[in-house]
Amino acid sequence: MPLPSQRKLLPEQLRWTCDPGQFDFTTTDDLPELEGTLGQARALASIDFGLDIRESGFNLFLTGEAGTGRTSTIKNILKKKAKTEPIPSDWVYVNNFKSPDLPIALALPAGKGTELSLDMDELITTVRSIIPKALDSKEYENNKATIVEAYQEKNNELFGQLEAEAQEKGFALQRTVSGLVMVPQKEERNYTQEEYEALSDQEKGKLEEGGQELTEKLNDVLRQVRDNEKQTKESLAQLDRDLGNASVGHHIDPLREKYGESPKVLEYLNTVQEDIIANLEDFKPQQQVQSPIPGLKLPRQEPSFERYQVNVFVDNHDAEGAPVVFEPNPTYSNLFGRTEHIMQMGGTATTNFTMIKPGALHRANSGYLIVDAREVLVNPYSWDALKRCIRSAEIKFEDPLEQYRFITIVSMKPEAIPLQAKIIMIGSPWIYYLLYHLEPDYRKFFKVKVDFDSRIARTPEVLKDYALFVSTHCKNEKLLPFDRSGVAGLIEYSARLVEDQEKLSSQFMEIADLIREASYWAGKAGGQTVTHAHVATAIEQKIYRSNRIEERMQELFDEGTILSAVDGEIVGQINGLGVMQLADHTFGRPSRVTARVWLGRAGMVNIEREVKLSGPIHDKGVLILTGYLGGKFAHDKPLSFSASICFEQNYEGVEGDSASSTELYGLLSAFSGVPIRQGIAVTGSVNQLGMVQPIGGVNFKIEGFYAVCKSKGLTGEQGVIIPKTNERHLMLNDEVVQAVQDGKFHIWSVETIDQGIEILTGVPAGERQEDGTWPEGTINGLVDKRLRDMLESLKKFGADKEEKKELPAAATNGGQ
Repeated sequence: MPLPSQRKLLPEQLRWTCDPGQFDFTTTDDLPELEGTLGQARALASIDFGLDIRESGFNLFLTGEAGTGRTSTIKNILKKKAKTEPIPSDWVYVNNFKSPDLPIALALPAGKGTELSLDMDELITTVRSIIPKALDSKEYENNKATIVEAYQEKNNELFGQLEAEAQEKGFALQRTVSGLVMVPQKEERNYTQEEYEALSDQEKGKLEEGGQELTEKLNDVLRQVRDNEKQTKESLAQLDRDLGNASVGHHIDPLREKYGESPKVLEYLNTVQEDIIANLEDFKPQQQVQSPIPGLKLPRQEPSFERYQVNVFVDNHDAEGAPVVFEPNPTYSNLFGRTEHIMQMGGTATTNFTMIKPGALHRANSGYLIVDAREVLVNPYSWDALKRCIRSAEIKFEDPLEQYRFITIVSMKPEAIPLQAKIIMIGSPWIYYLLYHLEPDYRKFFKVKVDFDSRIARTPEVLKDYALFVSTHCKNEKLLPFDRSGVAGLIEYSARLVEDQEKLSSQFMEIADLIREASYWAGKAGGQTVTHAHVATAIEQKIYRSNRIEERMQELFDEGTILSAVDGEIVGQINGLGVMQLADHTFGRPSRVTARVWLGRAGMVNIEREVKLSGPIHDKGVLILTGYLGGKFAHDKPLSFSASICFEQNYEGVEGDSASSTELYGLLSAFSGVPIRQGIAVTGSVNQLGMVQPIGGVNFKIEGFYAVCKSKGLTGEQGVIIPKTNERHLMLNDEVVQAVQDGKFHIWSVETIDQGIEILTGVPAGERQEDGTWPEGTINGLVDKRLRDMLESLKKFGADKEEKKELPAAATNGGQ
């Protein structure tokens, strides 16, 4: 039976071929580098909007498949944009002299943070040299001695007057363990106990009265001494302040003038001067500590001057515009900073404000921070802390484990730094939708979605940009240049990736890999440029490295382990087509589908479903077959039949509805009794109206069946039926196209089941006539006749069964 020529596709319809003649360059060395991004107009517009709007919460989430250029695109855009924006301030942390556990954050113009640090180091170095000299000066010693002598003279005068008065009244001022007391005397000596007891009551009262009066005066003198001591200390302190002001003041005054525009820095400088004056003793040379062990010399204990240092936290002195920070490992510490510790003897960990280290968010402040969404989510505490920072518009140093401890640990709490930055997260669509639906705060803080498409329309402008893309990679990575045919081959491969003659792939990671591999094979062959042949070699080698399983399955077909028929005709048996994807390799293979029908009322039985080897979409496709048969053949009678459908030698799951048309063809053959050409494989889903719908993986399916036919011998009567809507998706390899051109293999496209069954059987499908009947000898007519016969048989079987049930009753009646 000759194969039908209707609906057969021509070789030129089986793939789109890129014409190298449309390019006006010899090699890609003649082309400039690509500026901007290839395609992605929607994404670029979203990025422009998200970066320009400054209101809170309009941070960006870049979503799309991996390899679509999300990271490189945003980096390139920010690299140019950031240079036009102002350089952010430096941030430094300084000591809080009142509360050392609360370091103070200071903002300074770019570059001034380092200058302040150097200025403070120079100041302390100078002060450490000047103050000891001033403290050892004769003038200071004389002034100090004068104050002390004045204090002693006043005290001596007060006590002298008191002692004279006491002596007149027969008392003496004496020092005891409990302090100064007034003691009555007799003949310039103290009373003995016997002498005092021998006194009359009147004499005792007189002594007590005099002693009490002198004691009150002694207390007055002591109060005056304390006042004198306080005044002396104040005088000495004022002397030190005067010395400090004289020694330090004129060194700090230039700093006050230099940083006068920052009130917070001026306040800090004032506290520095006050602390230096209050701790002048620290600047004196320290005495050698005497060792308790003879012969062991202890190191000299020098006071620390770290408290006067400046921790340059964020340094932007060499920045060229706003910062752009990409944090590949967004742990809590890497994002929000950390406080380091020093382990000392005994296992004690100490820290101070100089050990505060910045995180990526600090470095990106007033600029842009890029992070990977998945990495942020899998790192403990990072996502919650990032939300808090965006919500409060400030970056706080917090211990993420503090809330989980039973005992509070004393630690530093540096002053928070105001946050003003664009946060840009990059993630897959799956992560985007999970966050959108399950994380309420996400919608508040990431309001700009930037969606990168995995495919772009094939236009003349895009083809030119593809050539520029190739040129950019070749120049940046010092690869061999591509000639016109090489670029054309690369673009054809791009169309093959998306299985569309009108679109190209925007998964540039895979395209870039092929550029590198083609350059390698061209270099290995001794070529100076990369041609179409080198691109083809790279594709072949890429497949060869990954298709071991495919070849093993082909061996199973060749040796007959997997049963397959690619010639002859069989009733109720047809070759369906499936796709297998194993990581980086995808391929197609035929699968024998069989259908059996018999009398009964079980309806359609999907064997895969019964044993739980099918998915819900496949089950839906099978149920659609019942709707199709009912709508077409049950307008004048009920459907009463039993049928089973099976994917033979299938030991794994089946999913998808791309085999639903295949299963329907098998059923129609089983009902009509008309055999199906085994050399023709089928793919396509079907709806209840009998329309054949498009499917995915059409190229892999065709090539998979072609490989089986080739191994068993091409007869010229083999081919594949595909949905007509899949015509634009054809990007078959050169071997299959050549086989079609030579008449050894064929591709048909159909729109309806009727069109497909005619190709498979060579028998007209037939259209229902006005009276509701079908033409005799057609597929639909034969199916309708078989369904009627089955219905009549069931009725007759039912009548006979009822008659047999009545026979015993009749025999009983006759006997009576």
